[in-house]
This record gives sequence, structure tokens and C-alpha cells, in this order.
Amino acid sequence: MQDQLVEAPEPGMKTWIQQQPLGVIGIISPWNFPINLSFGPLASVFSAGNTAMLKPSELTPKTSALLAELVARYFAPEELTVVLGDAEVGKAFSALPFDHLVFTGSTAVGKHIMRAAAENLVPVTLELGGKSPAVVDEKADIVQAAERIMTVKTFNVGQICISPDYMIVPEHQVEHFVAAAKIFVQSSFPTMQGNPDYTSIISDNHFKRLIGLLDDAKKKGANVISLAAEGEPDYDVNSRKIAPFLVLDVTDDMNIMQEEIFGPLLPIKTYAKPEEAVAYINHNPRPLAAYYFGDNPERQQAFARNTISGGLVINDAMTHVSVETLPFGGVGPSGMGAYHGIHGFKRFTHEKAVVLQSKDGASGKRLRAPYQDKQAALEEMLDS
Repeated sequence: MQDQLVEAPEPGMKTWIQQQPLGVIGIISPWNFPINLSFGPLASVFSAGNTAMLKPSELTPKTSALLAELVARYFAPEELTVVLGDAEVGKAFSALPFDHLVFTGSTAVGKHIMRAAAENLVPVTLELGGKSPAVVDEKADIVQAAERIMTVKTFNVGQICISPDYMIVPEHQVEHFVAAAKIFVQSSFPTMQGNPDYTSIISDNHFKRLIGLLDDAKKKGANVISLAAEGEPDYDVNSRKIAPFLVLDVTDDMNIMQEEIFGPLLPIKTYAKPEEAVAYINHNPRPLAAYYFGDNPERQQAFARNTISGGLVINDAMTHVSVETLPFGGVGPSGMGAYHGIHGFKRFTHEKAVVLQSKDGASGKRLRAPYQDKQAALEEMLDS
């Protein structure tokens, strides 16, 4: 927060960078982690000295109402205010002339947010999503990869912006991955429908959408494998619980390979040569995260160097989001801007250039007429 002194070009002149709050920051938080993704960016906003207005999701009405109640109890309205309402309220909120606007959500809605903010030239931080790939190296520990991928894929049942959205596995390892995934999931969740550790899908519409993705994949030739607990249905409309599914033999004309899934469905593509996996990732929009499984340092570095993503985790998934010393954010269609730790402070701070001119004002005198002698001196200097 201290002024940062920088080298001045002239004797007697002083120059520094002053850290200033941007002002009033708008935060639009999502439903999947309604506390974390409200207070996470808010911590960075406050650390930089700003005030804020928060618009939590209407899909978590009880949590949002509690946020509004507690914020009003502990904060003055000019420090922090919570705005409740549906999508129309969110639309009006995004059109306000904030000094900065933070949105966490889908790429499709992010486009609308950015369009509304542009009317007031409001800078934005967009934490979006996309299809985050997980690549398994030819010599990777396939059991370890299955356990760590399925840990994250079943956490909040994949309703996470950085959940692995599809896998690319060596052709000869597919059966091994499927077997390892089955063992791990069924040992972790011997029951699902009555298990409080296994999460429901957020809404009826999202439930129907996920089943629709499965049906579309089946009709177009995919091999769909359910990892449901023994004796339980693959999904239940009343509990809105869907068992994990592995979707094999996927093609790009399937909706499951075109849309961000946000659920416990995991498409699996295969490759014969490692460069095929990198080429496929680079052919598609840049993801919020990429995951690579394999212990060869040269191949790890090659994957990091040859792919672009908001973040990269090697031999695990989602770990980077909990490391506060790392910036968290997307790139291209998966978002713009990053926060967490010092990166959040910088995101919501204006670095103002300050100059204290010397008493003789030497640096400004070169701007005064007449200019002939100054031009001659300049030419002489260039010729020397």
C-alpha cells in the first residue's frame, strides 16, 4: 500500500506510484459456492480500500437472504450493500456505473455483463468457465489419475467452474481408467441417493439439461457408463441426484462436447500420439483450467508451454484455486482478470503516477519556444 518510488529522469525531480482504491466495486456472485465466491472477491476489494455492492444469486434464496441480513447488521450501507433479486435485477445491477465490476458465472452470461458494463466504460473481472481438459500421459499412474479426477468430479457433483469437463486418455488406458474410476467412486459413495455427502443438482432445469446431454450423446453413438451405487437408480428426479457417468466414444457433434457440463458427467476422448491431445485443446476455446497427469518433467513442461489456460495443475485437479499466492482467473473465453492474495489487491487498485517537479523545472524548459537551438542540440547529439 505504500508509495513506490521510481527512478526520476532529471536531478531534483521525484517520481512515485501511489496506490489508490478504485472506488465502488460491484460483485455478482454465483449459486454454486454462494459464500466463498461472494467473500473471496470481497476480501480483495476491501484490502484495496474500496467499498462494494454485492448481488448474490437468486438460485440460493435462503443463503442470499442471510447474506443481506448479516451484512446490514455489521456494515454501514455506504461500505457494503447486498442487492437481492432475479435476473432482471441482475441485469440492472450490471448496468450501474461502478468503478469496477466482478462477475463469476457462465461465458454466455459473461458476454451480457461485459456488454452492459461497456455502456459506462466500467472495467470488468470475469471469472467464467468453459471446458477444462484433463490429459493423462501414456506412462501416468492411471489409478492415481482416476482417483484425483473423480474426487473433483464428484465434489459438488461437478457443479464447479474448474471441474474437469473432459478427459483425453491414451487409447490403451481407457479400460483401466474406467475400472479405476468405478472402484474409487463406489468406495467413496457406497450409496448416493440417500447420502448427504453426495450433492443434488441445483434446479429442475439444470437436472433436465444434464439428462438431455446424456440422451443426446447416446443417440449419437456414445458409450455411456453409469457409476451409480449398486442397487440404486442412475438418477432420480425427486432428489435431483445424478450418479457420475463416464461417456466414451464421444464426437464433437455431441452437445456434451460443445457445452460446459457443470455436472457429474465426464466425456473421455482418446489419443494415439501425445501431440494429438495438445492439438485438440488448442483447437478449442481457451479453458479456465487444464490438468495434466504424468511424472516426466520434460512432458510436463512441454504441456505447460504448448497450451494456454487460466491455470494449470499437474498430477491433480482444482488445487490451484486454494493457493492464495497464485492468481486465479481465466483467459480469452474463460474470463479476464485475476484475483486472490496480492493479485486481488492489485486488481482493485489504481496505480497513479505522481511527479514532483524540481525547483528549476529543467525537464519542462525543453518544451519552451524558440525551438531552433533545441533542434540543433538534438541533431548534434544524434550525430555524435
